[in-house]
Amino acid sequence: MRTTLEDRPGALAGLAVRCGEAGVNILGLQVFPGVDRVTDELVLRTPDDWELGDLAALVEGAGGSRVSVLPCTDAALGDQPTRYVLAARAILAHPAGFPEVVARLFDAETDPADLGAVMDGMDLEIGDVQVQLRRTAPFTAAEHARGTALAELVGDVLAAAAHDGAPSPGAASTDEPRIETTAGAVRALVGAVAVGTATWLVDPDGSWHLDLAVDPAWRRRGLGSRLLLETSRAARAAGASELVVRTAADNPAVLPLVLGSGLRGRIRMGADDLTVRIPLRRLTPA
Repeated sequence: MRTTLEDRPGALAGLAVRCGEAGVNILGLQVFPGVDRVTDELVLRTPDDWELGDLAALVEGAGGSRVSVLPCTDAALGDQPTRYVLAARAILAHPAGFPEVVARLFDAETDPADLGAVMDGMDLEIGDVQVQLRRTAPFTAAEHARGTALAELVGDVLAAAAHDGAPSPGAASTDEPRIETTAGAVRALVGAVAVGTATWLVDPDGSWHLDLAVDPAWRRRGLGSRLLLETSRAARAAGASELVVRTAADNPAVLPLVLGSGLRGRIRMGADDLTVRIPLRRLTPA
C-alpha cells in the first residue's frame, strides 16, 4: 500500500495506531521523502475478510491521500537496497534486458493499455531510446532519480561494449553488404545472397509493423540498425507516421538495434512482448 502523508511529527504514528486498532499488521515500511509531503510504502497483513477498499478507507481516515492498494506476496518484504544491487548486476550482465529488469524493479504494470488514464508514468532515456513504465501507484522523486541512474548505467555499458569491436562475419564472405529497397522489403545482400531482411505490414492507421531478421553470422555488425533506418526512410516516403517493432520481452537485440540506427524510439513492456514505436515525421524520406 502507498499513501502520501503530511510531513509533520506523528503523521505516520497516527496511521500505525489506526492499523493496530483495526487488526492490520505492518510488516514492512519504505519512506520516500518530499518537500512538504512524504510518500510511505507499507506491506500490510489484513484480517481475512478485508477487501482492498476497506484498507484504502482505513488509510484515508488516518489522513492519507493518493492511496493505492495492491495485493502482494512475501517477496515484497525483500530488502530494497539488495533489490537495486541485484538489478544493477543484471543490467551489467545483460544491458539490453533493461526494460524487463527496471519494470520488475519498480513493480510497473506489464500491460499499460488496461488501466490507461489512472496510471502514472516514468520515461527513462537511453540515448535516443525512451523506455516507458506505467503503474497505478505514483512514482516518487526518489524513484525517478534511481531510474535515471540505472538508465545511465545501461548507456555506459552499451558504449563500452561498442568499443570492443564486432566479430567477423565468418568464412562465407568478407564483402560489405549492400542495402536494396524494393516495394515490399529492405534487404542486405552479399552478392546475390540476402544476409538480412526487413518486411512489414501496414495498419489502416498508416503505421508500419516491422519484421526484421539478420543471419546469425552477420549479427553485431550494425546491419540490423541499417535495415531499420532504411525501412524507416521507406515508410516515411510512403507517408507512414510511425514504425512499430514488436518482439519478445527478453530479446537482447532491441536496445542496440534502435540506438545504432540513430532513431528516436519509445519502448513499452508488455506481459510477454516488447513494443518499440519510432515516430517518422522528422525523418528525411529515402
